[in-house]
Amino acid sequence: MFLDRDGTLVHDPGFLHDPAAVRLLPGAAQAVARLNQAGVAAITVSNQSGIARGLYPAADYHAVQRRVAELLKAVSARLDADYFCPHHPAFSGPCDCRKPGLRLFHEAAAALNLDLERSVYIGDRPSDVEPARRLGGRGILVRTGEGTRHEAQARTLGATVVADLAAAVDLIVGNA
Repeated sequence: MFLDRDGTLVHDPGFLHDPAAVRLLPGAAQAVARLNQAGVAAITVSNQSGIARGLYPAADYHAVQRRVAELLKAVSARLDADYFCPHHPAFSGPCDCRKPGLRLFHEAAAALNLDLERSVYIGDRPSDVEPARRLGGRGILVRTGEGTRHEAQARTLGATVVADLAAAVDLIVGNA
């Protein structure tokens, strides 16, 4: 399962680069733990245009990911992998890794032996769920983060809309 990070898994203050500012969204860690227990890969794919904008270095992204891992570990949860795009077309030119680009999903599928047509793509923006339409699989928009602003567009892309990551996991592994 592919998760967006900011606004889906963690609170999004905008250009998150300080590990001390990382706050998991309510129920998110437990949702990831449920994926782990069900044997479903949990992978973050995140656009990090703050790097291209010169607001923070890639090392800050990695520091935030380490903090996310620490917070998840506190409830026996873990991410299986994380991928990020450090680009933005206005600052670094076009790329094929910025969502809804597909490169990072293909890289994850190759590295983790995933079937992209059976994968789930979860996030709070249309760019997070559009890969489901292009690769197969299922898109789920969460109303956390920016999600409430994008419900209609996500539905147009064929995505299901749910309250949060926990509700998305309910659809994937059941709510038992």
